[in-house]
Amino acid sequence: ALPFYLCLYAILQLAMEDDMSEGDKDQMKGKFHEVKGKVKEKIGHATNNPNLENEGTDEKVAGKVQKKVGQVEKVLEKP
Repeated sequence: ALPFYLCLYAILQLAMEDDMSEGDKDQMKGKFHEVKGKVKEKIGHATNNPNLENEGTDEKVAGKVQKKVGQVEKVLEKP
């Protein structure tokens, strides 16, 4: 799972360097946390670690919220 995290983190860092809108940045960060949370959930479930599984669920939900905030920001941005 670690190389997967590193790939996602590298993509996120590259995206942050470009002239992206705040809405796009929040959507990308949200997706990163959503995927990271899903991975933590799966690992927690597979290792019978409820704390890690719950942490993953929390991070996944927070990522979904951040992604939705980014979508709203994008709609409200002026062209």
